[in-house]
Amino acid sequence: MRIAFHTPLKPMDHPTPSGDRSMARALAGILSRLGHEVIAIDRHDPARRGLVEPDRLPEERARQRARLAELIALRPDLWFTYHLWYKRPDWLGPEVGAALKIPYVVAEASYAPKRAGGPWDLGHRAVGEAIRAADLVITLNPDDAPMIAPLLRTPEAAVTIAPFLDAAPFRAARRAPGAGTPMLLAVGMMRPGDKLASYRLLADALLRVRDLDWRLTIVGDGEVRAEVEAAFAPLADRVLYRGAVDGAALPAIYGAADLLVWPAINEAYGIAPLEAQAAGLPVVAGRTRGVPAVVGDGESGLLPALGDAQAFADAVRMLLVDPVRRATLAAGARARVDREHDLPVAEARIGAALTAMLARRAAELAA
Repeated sequence: MRIAFHTPLKPMDHPTPSGDRSMARALAGILSRLGHEVIAIDRHDPARRGLVEPDRLPEERARQRARLAELIALRPDLWFTYHLWYKRPDWLGPEVGAALKIPYVVAEASYAPKRAGGPWDLGHRAVGEAIRAADLVITLNPDDAPMIAPLLRTPEAAVTIAPFLDAAPFRAARRAPGAGTPMLLAVGMMRPGDKLASYRLLADALLRVRDLDWRLTIVGDGEVRAEVEAAFAPLADRVLYRGAVDGAALPAIYGAADLLVWPAINEAYGIAPLEAQAAGLPVVAGRTRGVPAVVGDGESGLLPALGDAQAFADAVRMLLVDPVRRATLAAGARARVDREHDLPVAEARIGAALTAMLARRAAELAA
């Protein structure tokens, strides 16, 4: 099939690394390996930065819909949209799907009823309409499923697939746990809001374990780097800033660490915990939203209460002083990714979901 692949939030060629970009690329790669031709609908435009404000949503909708004739003329066999969000809804897929009478598939839809009637109401309603129109909704964050279920055309239109990555390069970077100073690792862009809050909580927590021997490497950069560095200033002699790192260089950085530490404030699930576990690192992360879907508490890491700096510090301390427990969780991390989150597992599940959807659609058309 020729699949039109739409990424409203962030184009796949966007220069800034992010979990959203990584997952979009991984999904497109799976569709290609399943034998389909993937047509990327979106291209990075440096003139359009960040998210639109709510009062500009009508303008954004009009700008997107101006492309409808061009996209319909592509005549894809299926439309696939990755990541529906009220700030970046899909104005295109339902329209093209209806015009061409082709299947419409969505991966990772986020629907928040609390947005109804508020400043983001237009985007919120667009997300709801897209979910209702979808022949298949692939849920990567199980935290989203309860809100999506009432909107589905049929219960069979939804399938939950664990977040995934290509574990091979991270698996190749695995090493035996070191006997020297434990090396902690944090990976996250330096953006205002939840990312900055995570960095600040991490600095607070690590200040509480400065009596122990450890070093921290931070991978990430962004507009609030000065604020991040200020938060870690009391620990400056223990912290190494690597800045933004190309994806090809990441496995070696994970392979040189012993423990991923990330508070994950309000994160959907996070790609970094998957990358870390694939490289054999246990994870300490805040228990939020979809994080428990990728980190097994007591199996591959520890998930202290969200936003609790002391609980986070206690979890880090527990693993710093107990290398045997750390090694056990590292083995659990490797096994979890190999079993649940590796690319071949996701490819098989997505392929089966598409096949089942096409069979249902054929039966409906024949009835």
